[in-house]
Amino acid sequence: MTDALPARDDTIFAPASGSGRAAVAVVRISGPASGCALDLLAGGRPEPRRLSLRRLRDPESGDTLDQALVAWLPGPATATGEDMAEFHLHGGLAVRTAVLRALARVPGCRPAEAGAFSRRAFLNGRIDLTEAEGIADLIDAETEAQRVQALRQLDGALGRQVAAWRETGIELLAGAEAALDFADEGDVDEDGLDAALSGRAAALRDAIRGALADGRRGERLREGFCVVLAGAPNAGKSTLLNRLSGREAAIVSDIPGTTRDAIEVRCDLGGLPVVLVDTAGLRETEDAIEAEGVRRTHRHIRSADLVLHLVPPDGEAVTEGLSDIPALLVRTKSDLATGAAAEGGLTVSAVTGAGLDALLDAVQDAAAASLGRGDALVTRERHRDALSRAAAHLDRVAAAPAGFPPELITEDLRLAVRALGEVGGHVGVEEMLDRLFAGFCIGK
Repeated sequence: MTDALPARDDTIFAPASGSGRAAVAVVRISGPASGCALDLLAGGRPEPRRLSLRRLRDPESGDTLDQALVAWLPGPATATGEDMAEFHLHGGLAVRTAVLRALARVPGCRPAEAGAFSRRAFLNGRIDLTEAEGIADLIDAETEAQRVQALRQLDGALGRQVAAWRETGIELLAGAEAALDFADEGDVDEDGLDAALSGRAAALRDAIRGALADGRRGERLREGFCVVLAGAPNAGKSTLLNRLSGREAAIVSDIPGTTRDAIEVRCDLGGLPVVLVDTAGLRETEDAIEAEGVRRTHRHIRSADLVLHLVPPDGEAVTEGLSDIPALLVRTKSDLATGAAAEGGLTVSAVTGAGLDALLDAVQDAAAASLGRGDALVTRERHRDALSRAAAHLDRVAAAPAGFPPELITEDLRLAVRALGEVGGHVGVEEMLDRLFAGFCIGK
């Protein structure tokens, strides 16, 4: 997949399970010395791909470390594409520590850094870059929809589609290069070739742009649906945030202007990630710190997916900065209202809980309409950038007039194929690998 990237000749090991007290702790080993580690600690290699009960011993002192299940997984048909071994230990900290210390004394073995196993799987062609990103997203998934989206990517949904597009692009490039090579042959119908090439390039461009026209659902699902609570001071924003989040996340006071900076709380709402943002009250003020809070409130409003516009009894709606943003009018403190209920919007009380179910349903419906349920194909800005560049190059090919220099058409096709290759990690990925795999767990 990435022949320019160096092969690994060392062997890595790390716990592949949690660090706390548990019934079982799994230690994973990958690399050419995996078999040697089994020989030294477990007294030999068991039958491949079967768990065998062995007594683990320190290779220097011969002291017993544990009675464990061990597995021998010869490459290349393994998760990393290399020889691998696993120790399934008793889950005590002392046992795990003793085994890891013994492995460190095996020649050629060293502790793994974050993401090292997944990185080797990528380098050895077992997964492409989109699948590696799917692993990272699965580790970070907090909600059901995020889990579904990460699994789709790990299963290769994006990788397979981009590979098919890239194959079509390679066919177009080969045809263009052949036409260029035989342009001086009298029996070559250049007009026919140009028309066919233009039509196929346009069809490929349209398919890519169709995937990009998703409202950025994939990226937004990874980041969370942003709901900003906005309104005048003492509209009940902080009280409502605390009630919706189920904890005292924000300070509540009758003193106007208590909230000076935004407070964010992440929630799982019907399997969707929602970020609730409490903000400073919107009003004119001479206080420099509060004025900065108001300025930040406007910034959060402009970037919000949905604004909950809170208005207390006898209060007036704030219109500045809210006209062009998706907003839901919420009339708060219904338990304190004395007159007839105002018309329009939802009426809630953060104290009694009245109306909160309807409010949560409305927010969930808005989030579901915006994010989907994990079915987006494009999930990262990196994917979107590469696909957008590929579509732009194909657009130039499709729009090329008759007599356009074939060398330029061929170059645009080559750049389109290269951009598609970046998505799966076929080209131009070395600079991003450290950043990607650094976010993984040790042992993954």
